[in-house]
Amino acid sequence: MTCVPASIAVLGAGSWGTALAIRLCRNGHRVRLWGNEPEQIAELRTHGENRRFLPGVAFPPGIVPLDSLEASLDGATHCLAVVPSHAFAEVITALARCLPRGIGLAWATKGLEPQSGALLHTLAQRGLPGERLAIVSGPSFAREVAVGLPTAVTVASADPDFAGLIASLLHGERFRAYTSSDLVGVEVCGAAKNVLAIATGIADGLGFGANTRAALITRGLTELIRLGTALGGRRETFMGLAGVGDLVLTCTDDQSRNRRLGLALARGSNVEQARAAIGQEVEGVVTALAVRALAHRLGVEMPISEQVYQVLYSGVSPLDATAALLEREPKAEFC
Repeated sequence: MTCVPASIAVLGAGSWGTALAIRLCRNGHRVRLWGNEPEQIAELRTHGENRRFLPGVAFPPGIVPLDSLEASLDGATHCLAVVPSHAFAEVITALARCLPRGIGLAWATKGLEPQSGALLHTLAQRGLPGERLAIVSGPSFAREVAVGLPTAVTVASADPDFAGLIASLLHGERFRAYTSSDLVGVEVCGAAKNVLAIATGIADGLGFGANTRAALITRGLTELIRLGTALGGRRETFMGLAGVGDLVLTCTDDQSRNRRLGLALARGSNVEQARAAIGQEVEGVVTALAVRALAHRLGVEMPISEQVYQVLYSGVSPLDATAALLEREPKAEFC
């Protein structure tokens, strides 16, 4: 599908928002990249790159960094939010006042609303009634997208035409965008896989080896499917890019901030020390709290995610959490 040049507001000047802004500009679109820190936006303008999060990747022509949300949306034909999950509700509230009517909202945020555990599309539906909505997800490290390495993602929306439109904006050389109608499944995958990446990082940090890593990924996928289908997601979504694709990526490569946090915890750091060393948002920390609450409310068994929660919030040591998993009673694999 070919898409005519558009004017796109990208909300969020972190690594992923910047990478998607670069991707959109390479497709011929004009992008206003919004961030809420004037000092950072001034640096982006001065250096023509995001030295804090994507050093060495120059902006293509067409990116205009702005610290005014209203200015970034003025004349925009599309809006893509790429903010941390804990800031999503606040951004929706702001957009309710200034989003041009009818342009819809897409987001590339992976997480849940921390306090309630709500899926992000429910927040968007509540705050922006009547607007078309879509989520961009899948196995996609920001730096690899920014430098143009081949990547494939999923764009999910209840409106197939809107999913196709957002996919067409992103789709281009070395970047393939598929569409889906399963918003719930794609959102659950994008959020809960971060918790499982912490678990895999812990296991690798403890030196448990490839067998353990493969078992955690496989049983972790089972947990994703249990939670996602209980919320109404479709099983096949969890076998696609947004599910097993993103899970494998996040659990196996040290570009993953969630995996790196797990590695640090296994080596003796506490949560705050690990987060400070990483220096960027680690979504799995707050998501572990929301996933546990959801699983308890729905009666969904998620033992790996439960032990990650215990390490993060109850002071359980990584070794004791591992023992708690291994000492569970034997059971049938599929039940």
